[in-house]
Amino acid sequence: MPISSQLKIAAMASVAAMGAFALAAGTPALANHHNKAAEQSQPNIVEAAMGTGVHNTLVAAVKAAGLVDTLVSPGPFTVFAPTDDAFGKLPAGTVDTLLKPENKGQLANVLTYHVVAGRVPAAALGNAIHEAGGTYEFETVAGETLSASLSGDTIVITDGAGRTSTVTMADVKTTNGVIHVTDGVFLPA
Repeated sequence: MPISSQLKIAAMASVAAMGAFALAAGTPALANHHNKAAEQSQPNIVEAAMGTGVHNTLVAAVKAAGLVDTLVSPGPFTVFAPTDDAFGKLPAGTVDTLLKPENKGQLANVLTYHVVAGRVPAAALGNAIHEAGGTYEFETVAGETLSASLSGDTIVITDGAGRTSTVTMADVKTTNGVIHVTDGVFLPA
């Protein structure tokens, strides 16, 4: 089942669960107000990345690529967010070259290769991996494909060139999506 279908199912289940909770509480208006207040207290994707202390390179790249407005929009988006250490594993000079103004398009392509339209929690991705027989391929906002598999309980992402990265922290919730922290940078083939 495609992630977009899973997202619709998950969203409907989430809405139904919230509705059931509100009815059980006997105060639907108060329950809906509480849910909205809790959601508004969460940061958006860019604010969350800025607050971690380990995504400084990613934030600088998002700014240099002109993607801040997109990643603070309602989305929702799922972002596989490489840490500063992940960017440090790239060949010397790669990040500096990508951050140059003349490489803005290439940088935007690399960054959008880390973004999936919709909110894809780790559980939905894990289910898709199982349903696909162990490896699930999905399209990114860049129009490129990534593959997800499991190593034990850890989600492993393979980029177009066969490089693997692991999700080191899953399901960082934001107002406009979810972040999965990775220990590697995805590069298109």
